[in-house]
Amino acid sequence: MRGKKMNLDRREMLGVGYEPAGAGRAGSFMQRDDVVDFAGVNQEGVEILSMEDALKKHPEIRKRYYGRAFGEIGKEYEKDTRGGYFIRVKKGVRTIFPVQACLYLKSKKFRQKVHNLIILEEGAEAHLLTGCVSEEAAGEAYHLGISEFFVHRNASVNFTMIHSWKKGVEVEPKSVAIVEKGGSFLSNYVCLRPVRSIRMYPTCILKGRGGRARFNSVIMGYDGSRQDIGSRVVMREKDCSAEIVSRAVSLGGIVIARGQLIAQSPQVKAHLECRGLVISEKGTIHAIPELETVYRDVEMSHEAAIGKIRRDEIEYLASRGISEEEAQSVIIRGFMDVEILGLPSFLREEIEKVTERTLKETF
Repeated sequence: MRGKKMNLDRREMLGVGYEPAGAGRAGSFMQRDDVVDFAGVNQEGVEILSMEDALKKHPEIRKRYYGRAFGEIGKEYEKDTRGGYFIRVKKGVRTIFPVQACLYLKSKKFRQKVHNLIILEEGAEAHLLTGCVSEEAAGEAYHLGISEFFVHRNASVNFTMIHSWKKGVEVEPKSVAIVEKGGSFLSNYVCLRPVRSIRMYPTCILKGRGGRARFNSVIMGYDGSRQDIGSRVVMREKDCSAEIVSRAVSLGGIVIARGQLIAQSPQVKAHLECRGLVISEKGTIHAIPELETVYRDVEMSHEAAIGKIRRDEIEYLASRGISEEEAQSVIIRGFMDVEILGLPSFLREEIEKVTERTLKETF
């Protein structure tokens, strides 16, 4: 029985890009419910600890980092948390392979509340791959993820989060990223599985000149689900740039795609793009783009488009011997092209495998 369970765990974790053996990873973190199973590294200059262990080992981070990102936007954060990961990439270090983390909901009706802290010291570069997953037995569970990112001068982070929940799970990630001069923050979000509800509106503060941020999201909404997903970038200094790009498909669920770009300085550039595809008339997609500034010397733009699969596209593929269900899957796969995520080839291939597996199971 134990062996069978472990196989299930492995399949679920592979579905969110987490390699249980840690092969091809600079470091790994694993937490089930509120118990940290593993935290370890395979590359010098990378540090991974549970949040509790990090606060004991490095008490200075409580004053300098813990909760400080939320203070930048004047927001309170949930303090009743247990577990979560502390990831630090030391000055000038570049991760050869991605750092991976998995937050696993296992028990029925469990309320998982974690606090994560990610620090990129000056000149550091890293790819982070986080997978969040739940077992079928965890029904009606809840996940709250508090995440704070600190990207120091000329550092960069490419953060990819893949969600694979079950129908009864409620999810509420809350994150803030602080980017200093010349820093870069790239956030990718992928959710292709059924879920009861997701509410998330991550914020990135570009507080140093020349800072860059990009948020990408690929979302599939199923019947009975509500996904209110957005991103916000605040540009506080000159020469900053930002982009928000989202792709949403509704198979009967409610998808709200938000995006907000705020220029608090002149001489910044920003663009927001939202595209939606409605497959079932039971579903809805709301696109809510916002641009805000008091300066004239800025370049800010947005575009939003929502549509459906055209009948002539289905008929064209049918004439090539492809069934209607297969044709629909092909069109959705093209619409949800993960090229927009800007991932290196080895990570893009993993995400493409997840997308392909999900579409095959759905259609």
